[in-house]
Amino acid sequence: MKRVRKAVLPVAGLGTRILPAAKTTPKNLLNVFDRPILAHVVAEGRAAGIEHFVFIVGRGQGAIEDYFDHGFELEAQLAAKGKSDILADVRADLSDPGAMSFVRQMAPLGLGHAVWCARDVVGDEAFAVMLPDMLMDADPPALAQAMAAYEAVGGNIVVVEPAPPGEAHKYGIVSLGAEAAGFDGRLNAMTGMVEKPPPGTEPSNLFISGRYVLQPGVFDLLGAHRAGAGGEIQLTDAMLALLADQPFHALEYRGVTHDCGDKLGLLRANVAFALKDLGCGGEVRAAIEGLLDS
Repeated sequence: MKRVRKAVLPVAGLGTRILPAAKTTPKNLLNVFDRPILAHVVAEGRAAGIEHFVFIVGRGQGAIEDYFDHGFELEAQLAAKGKSDILADVRADLSDPGAMSFVRQMAPLGLGHAVWCARDVVGDEAFAVMLPDMLMDADPPALAQAMAAYEAVGGNIVVVEPAPPGEAHKYGIVSLGAEAAGFDGRLNAMTGMVEKPPPGTEPSNLFISGRYVLQPGVFDLLGAHRAGAGGEIQLTDAMLALLADQPFHALEYRGVTHDCGDKLGLLRANVAFALKDLGCGGEVRAAIEGLLDS
């Protein structure tokens, strides 16, 4: 079993739930505390051992590529002014040469279509999918937890978490089989998944939350370009078809997920990450308490 080296990040969405904030700035470049959402997600991937990131982009998203490249004028000015700390922080998110690819999706045909667009870059090897809207705050990082599960059982790994009480019918819910050893009941064989089941029919309370490790066979299924829910090519449809031939496991990860594609979720992420910052977390807490008391 080869190590997972590549991650696919579908970033071509318009960010309609957070407009007008995403009108001129790609939604995944909006800030969470001190850096863009996407920088946090890439850092998670790097911590999990990802060597190559494949961004699936749309029109007007050149700023994503620029963010992970050198800004020579800016860096030169910071160096000339002796602002070495800021310069180091700016350079911390830069990509190594050849470690990122940018693939144009061309048309918004769904998550499954976005993942399929990465097929030639990924090739014939297992790969990760990271949905950048879902900022997952965990130690170890969520994708690293998924990698540990993959190394233990192989196949395909889907990261899940409990839905809020009474809201499982709003999500893609997994059904579970036998428990895998060594993960405290958090890793189970996955026997199926259903999108937004009617209330009271949910096979579990665990929903698919934005991190996957998938085998390359999913590309052939996505390549059929069969439209699913909403008239789009759905990744879950291809996963269901692959489930008939390959093992899937659902991992209930340990951490907190912030849906940054939602205005309130983005606000929560900013507050949570600011409070955790070692340098100014105390000042942030004082500022928030001051606002609440005013």
